[in-house]
Amino acid sequence: MGKTILLVGGQFGDEGKGKCIDFLTEKADVVARFQGGNNAGHTVIVKSEKFKFHLIPSGILHKGTLNVIGNGVVVDPKVLVGEIEGLEKRGFKITPNNLAISSSAHVILLKHIDEDLQTGQKIGTTGRGIGPAYTDKIARKGMRMSAFVEQNSPYAQRLKPLVKETYSVLNDAIKKKKNILLEGAQGTMLDVDHGTYPYVTSSNPTAGGASTGTGIGPRKINAVLGVFKAYTTRVGSGPFPTELGTEMQAKNEDMKKPLQPAEIQAANEGSEYYQGKVLRKQGMEYGTTTGRPRRTGWFDAVMANYSVIINSMDAIALTKLDVLSHLKKLRIAKAYRLGGKILPNFPTDGSMLSKCVPVYEEMKGWSQPLENVSSFSQLPSEAKAYIKRIEELTNTPVAMVSVGPGRSQTIVLKKNFFF
Repeated sequence: MGKTILLVGGQFGDEGKGKCIDFLTEKADVVARFQGGNNAGHTVIVKSEKFKFHLIPSGILHKGTLNVIGNGVVVDPKVLVGEIEGLEKRGFKITPNNLAISSSAHVILLKHIDEDLQTGQKIGTTGRGIGPAYTDKIARKGMRMSAFVEQNSPYAQRLKPLVKETYSVLNDAIKKKKNILLEGAQGTMLDVDHGTYPYVTSSNPTAGGASTGTGIGPRKINAVLGVFKAYTTRVGSGPFPTELGTEMQAKNEDMKKPLQPAEIQAANEGSEYYQGKVLRKQGMEYGTTTGRPRRTGWFDAVMANYSVIINSMDAIALTKLDVLSHLKKLRIAKAYRLGGKILPNFPTDGSMLSKCVPVYEEMKGWSQPLENVSSFSQLPSEAKAYIKRIEELTNTPVAMVSVGPGRSQTIVLKKNFFF
């Protein structure tokens, strides 16, 4: 019996979806990307070899898996061809049998990139033309892949054999009881409708976007798995209630300089900036696509609850638990205070959110590294308690825990949520 599983980012993107997708793809027949463009990136490490994906689903590393770029994605042909050629140089042959591009996906043109570079800096876009491409799509004046591949250009001719009616491909796979994994880029808090508007992306990385971005009806999706870091990160501007330090401090750091023992000591003595720096350095929190340093903060259970609700999440995949090692005390935001009052719900108004003060719950940290832990029983008691508290605060089971970037550094707690 096949299953269709949807993987959604629960925070500001960069939650480790690529690692989770790579793990799940071992039993997936089809992996489909449903929104975003090459403003996103997944990093996957296989046998110490690093792969960075921007448009192609990371299921391309698995033989026999069909990878689909859905109609909700905006495609930069130059970037896509470059990604294909890069994979082929590393021994991965790309054919219509393992990669399909929706004929209805819209194309990013040079004018979109030029416009983005001129106007996107205000909200911290990547300057890759994604927003302007979606603008033209909504204004009904964009170019679809079906029209692009009829042009006489090297990129068009290279991509033409891969362009298909992917809604039909995907629904046929469901009829044949295949295992299908749906992946989005970015995360819930960057959703154009449900995120921290206007500091958001131009599409819907939430669960609803999976149906519109692939042509798979919502009743055909069997489970929604939400990916969360064991802490929180954000790239670019916008409200961030649990931020440690400031956006400017993160920008001014030397990303190549290793973390110093004195900085860990300062973090454990209560410096919020150094607590954030420890998370950034230990977690290698620099963008896959841009290299920009990520702002870091404590796990936000208020935000997580909001994500669980609007995505109908069945379970959580908790990533980067290992990054919290060496911090003696950990914090989880369990509520927001605004104007002296505890808010009953997550505020969707960005200006209101920026004024919210987190109400923290403090927990004991642990000193031992987790990279070689292979089962839940091997985790330190403090790490087990931390996972359990996240389950309690979100009222959602944690089905998977990641303790490192490699495929083997994954602990499955509840198998029933997977293939």
